[in-house]
Formats: sequence, C-alpha cells, structure tokens
Amino acid sequence: MKKLLAKTKLYWPLTKSLQTGLLLSTGLAGYMTARCPVMHWYDFLGLGASLFLAIAGSTILNMWYDRDIDSVMNRTHHRPLADGRVSPTEALRLGLILSLLGVGIAVLMSPLYGLIVFAGLFFDVVVYTLWLKRRTCWSIVWGGISGGMPILAGRAFGLGEIDSVGILLSMAVLFWIPTHILTFSMRYSDDYQAAKIPTFPTTYGLAATRATIAGSSILAALAIGAAGLMIGVEWGFVRLLIVLSAGLFLLAVASVFRPTERVNFGLFKYASVYMLASMILLSI
Repeated sequence: MKKLLAKTKLYWPLTKSLQTGLLLSTGLAGYMTARCPVMHWYDFLGLGASLFLAIAGSTILNMWYDRDIDSVMNRTHHRPLADGRVSPTEALRLGLILSLLGVGIAVLMSPLYGLIVFAGLFFDVVVYTLWLKRRTCWSIVWGGISGGMPILAGRAFGLGEIDSVGILLSMAVLFWIPTHILTFSMRYSDDYQAAKIPTFPTTYGLAATRATIAGSSILAALAIGAAGLMIGVEWGFVRLLIVLSAGLFLLAVASVFRPTERVNFGLFKYASVYMLASMILLSI
C-alpha cells in the first residue's frame, strides 16, 4: 500500500490536476445543462471517470513528449519527467493506459460521446503537441479546440446529439484557452525562447498578444452568455453571469490600455475563476 501511495504521489503531478480538474468540470457542466437533475448516477459517474482518464492520459502523453522542453524551462524543470524521477517509459505506458481506458469507457457509454472524447485527445496529443507546438504559435487554436471537447462531449452524451448550445459552450472554452496560454507565454517569455517554442509575444509582439487575450476573453464571455440564454437559465443567474462578465471585460480592457504584469496575470486568474463559476451557474 505504501508503495502504491508513493507511486500515486509521484505520478499525480503528471496529470496537471488543476487543469485536468477544470476541464473535467466543464464536461460535467455540459452534461448537466442537458440532464439536470441528474437521473442516473452511474451515467454521471461513468462520464466523470472517462473524461478524467482521457484528459489525464493526454496530459501525461504531452508531458512525455515535451520532457526535453520542460527540462530547460525554469517553470517546469522540476516536473517528475524533466528531473528524472519518472522514466519516459513509465510515463508513456501510464499515459497510453489512461487514454485507452478513458476513450474505451466513453465508446461503451455512447459511440458519439466516445468519438468526441477521442477527437479531443487526438487534437491535443497529435495535432497540438506532436505536430504544431514546436512549429507555430497558432498551435494554441488546436489546443483550444481540444480544450472545448469535454464540454461538447458532456452535452452530447446528455442529449444524444450535437447541438448549437454545445458548440457555443465549446467555443467559450476555445476562446478561454488563449487567456491561459498567452498570459503564460508573456510571463515566462525567456523560458519559451530557451526551449525554442514559437509564441505570440515573440512572433507578433506584446501589444498584439494583449489585444488577443482581451478579445478572446470577451468572446468567451459572449459565448457563455448566449449559451446560457439558449438553455433558459433563470434571470437571477443571468444577472450573475453579467456581473462576472463585466469584471472580465474591465480586466481585458485594462490589460490593453494599462498593461502591467499584475493586470495581465490578474486577468489570467480571473478568467479561470470566471470559467469555473460559469460552469457552476449553468449546471444549477
């Protein structure tokens, strides 16, 4: 038991638990927008398990492939793969097992749901990480598409089909992704240059990057708001969404016209809280 706990503690950072947890919450929220109250606990449990396994598995595979990058970046050189505490073979095996289990369970639950979960994993690991990340800063678009798959999958599983609300919700996550990635690329610009990863700041400059972050944050808020109205969210919750969106808008504007590291990172933190709060409101 002690050995198992030690291994789990060692492997857990490979999953990027905060990122995985946030994406998992969007998938559960997507399902609950279609099936609330939740009638069958086993469907909800299966949804959570399959999404967690697929997201965690793809994250581990990304970290396995990017271990050479992580080892030269100050922000990531302490990760278990980068510092040698976990061997590449161990990480690859674990990532493949979790990914196959996640997709396999999803397919058994629903072929459409399984297809969307697989698409998210494919876009994340193959298109974003293996193909484009080291070639172009526009790789984040495909990373964003991958990030939007859990919420689309959750709603599609609840409805049995893909609808316009599901697409809007996935677009909200797609537009949220640049706030996360581009803020980091500005904050840790030296790291990315050392790893020779093309980023928006090095390609287009800081001003264009800040404008992109602000614009994508506003588009994310608009997409969530539109999806909420189409779902039929009660007016009280709509007002809360409006207040949250106003805060996001003000920070986005400040990041363009009053740019400081504190404002930029504040926008990053607020956008993450905003996304989580929005998922909770839509679920309720």
